[in-house]
Amino acid sequence: MLTLAFWILAAAVTLGAGLAFMHLRAARIPPWPVGALHGVLGAAGLGVLILALRGPVRGVKYGVSAFGPVAAVLAALALLVGLIVLLLARRFKRATGLAIAVHSTIAVTAFVLLSAYLSLG
Repeated sequence: MLTLAFWILAAAVTLGAGLAFMHLRAARIPPWPVGALHGVLGAAGLGVLILALRGPVRGVKYGVSAFGPVAAVLAALALLVGLIVLLLARRFKRATGLAIAVHSTIAVTAFVLLSAYLSLG
């Protein structure tokens, strides 16, 4: 289940990187179906991650036992900031850059922590 969460979130991260490059290159809102798919994948990956964390604790031997729950909290925070990006993009076309940077920083941090939790746990 944890591996499934990882791959769903990996797809969301890949789409998010593509969205960020499209935003940087064109300075406009990318196509909404791609953004919607990115959001749905991120939310689904978070849901699967939360379900996977209900199982036994992993990574105690390597000191990464808290990485999974922290990754889930950060992914939830990234989801919240992603919704803020969506609201800002609807109202203020050019004021989304900082929110996108915050969203991507939080999301990538969550993904790296999940990667360490999965590989060392």
